[in-house]
Amino acid sequence: MFSFLSRFFRRPEPETAAIGRRGEREAEKLLKKKGYLILARNWRSGRDEIDLICLHGKTVVFVEARTRAEGALVSGYDSIDQRKRDALRRVCRAYFAKMRPKPLTLRFDVVEIEHREGTVLACRHYENVPLFSKPVNRG
Repeated sequence: MFSFLSRFFRRPEPETAAIGRRGEREAEKLLKKKGYLILARNWRSGRDEIDLICLHGKTVVFVEARTRAEGALVSGYDSIDQRKRDALRRVCRAYFAKMRPKPLTLRFDVVEIEHREGTVLACRHYENVPLFSKPVNRG
């Protein structure tokens, strides 16, 4: 009964969550312009989630989008702490385990979205960010 009623009486989404979702859409637009093919959005394994999984050439690219306010003390890139890195490694491994056939190359990228009151000011794409402990190029 509760789940039925919750469809009609949803709480409004917090503004920070809405801004984060806008940032993810901006990251996706940027990557598409660069020729990336989006394979999955907000892919989950248990409690862990990766924002985007893409194909760029023959490389599977896991992408974390980080949205930050203009002038934030910590950049989006630098906001990925050890706990988040561990969660990202788990979710990337879970996705990789399900892939058939296995890709030859994997990569982890970060897209940092800077905003002022929800208006996107800049998108920065950092390729091949160290996440995995060993090289994952299998070719």
